[in-house]
Amino acid sequence: MEFIKGIQKKETTELADLLTGAYTGKTVAVSGAVHTIRDMGEVSFIILRKAEGLIQCVRERSPEGAAQPSADDLKEESTVIVTGTVSPEPRAPHGLEIRVLEIRVLSVPAEVLPIAVSKWKLNTSLETKLALRPITLRNPMERAKFRIQEGIVRGFRDFLHSQHFTEIRTPKIVARGAEGGSNVFRLDYFNKKAELGQSPQFYKQTMVGVYDRVFEAAPVFRAEKHNTTRHLNEYTSLDFEMGYIDGFEDVMAMETAMLQYVMKLLSEEYEKELLMLNVTLPDVSKIPAVTFKRAKELVSEKYSRPIRNPYDLEPEEENLIGRYFKEEFGSDFVFVTHYPSKKRPFYAMDDPRDPKYTLSFDLLFRGLEITTGGQRIHDYDAIIKKMEARGMDPEELVSYLMIFKYGMPPHGGLGIGLERLTMRLLNEQNVRETTMFPRDVTRLEP
Repeated sequence: MEFIKGIQKKETTELADLLTGAYTGKTVAVSGAVHTIRDMGEVSFIILRKAEGLIQCVRERSPEGAAQPSADDLKEESTVIVTGTVSPEPRAPHGLEIRVLEIRVLSVPAEVLPIAVSKWKLNTSLETKLALRPITLRNPMERAKFRIQEGIVRGFRDFLHSQHFTEIRTPKIVARGAEGGSNVFRLDYFNKKAELGQSPQFYKQTMVGVYDRVFEAAPVFRAEKHNTTRHLNEYTSLDFEMGYIDGFEDVMAMETAMLQYVMKLLSEEYEKELLMLNVTLPDVSKIPAVTFKRAKELVSEKYSRPIRNPYDLEPEEENLIGRYFKEEFGSDFVFVTHYPSKKRPFYAMDDPRDPKYTLSFDLLFRGLEITTGGQRIHDYDAIIKKMEARGMDPEELVSYLMIFKYGMPPHGGLGIGLERLTMRLLNEQNVRETTMFPRDVTRLEP
């Protein structure tokens, strides 16, 4: 009988260990995929791709009759274990190379790659990149995008843990969407009507009554028939909800501090990827805030654009607001507060000074909305009254209204679109560039 006692030490050495310098002059075994091969005659350069980056392996041509494969026999995307001596080499990736003694082939691709992923940048259309996504994601530049996205989620999670938030998991199959309306994916759930969740809103509010402060990073679904550069039908929402707030300004302050933490983490631990993608991190030491009404007036005055819709921000207006605050205050971010009540969900708290507006906000990043948040109604009678004023039947949301009936603290929260945030951070022009496997009105695979 065998007993499994935990991770067994492997015979191979990882790149992070090699970078310590402790293995210089020593013989090591390194696993990886053959990223590219440059045959120079008597010497060949075999570049291995690992999760952390590339490793250059240098090999002299094998003598006749050698048991191990020659450079001619190796194929790109073969997975191998290379055994060799670690040597300093300033011109190689990470300043080191492996002088090859032996190569053991683990697997060989059945066909030649349909696109050269070893090129520094994929000079192809977005459509081709998405159609061949399982392969194109192996390209160094594509990999770097999602490493940075990993850093954003990691920073979001670590910061909120430090602020005494509890991470939760909420259902994505729901009886009713939090936002209402027709933009929901409906499904048959054992002969009952169900939907894919548009937001974890009801559940994260519920859990404020349990843990005071909660967060989640998870997918949400919107059945919008938009085919734009900024919309997806499935995206990752970074949500948090916090109780015992003095006002929605507490939520904006928490997001600002979270962004400061994320940018610091990226600068310290994702410098390689930032340099690779030529990304300059934005200054988030302070973020200006302006009311919805005043923001529309400012861009109308400065850019001679008439206000067409007094109750919503058009994409062009969002872009001009971002431009205004960059030009006037040097800020890539701006909070737009006090959105009209008719454009916010029923659970948004109205401004007691002017109930036409709500205690809510959006955060724009370089002219694109990446966050929606605000203070929620916490009083049972108040939320029933607002639902009835909107022609809603409280009986349809009995389980949600239970939390208010039995007591809730003042609370608020937000949701951040991860792919949009990454898109703007990397200066990409299409949100699909920063989505691993996009789901939109035309794409259901790969």
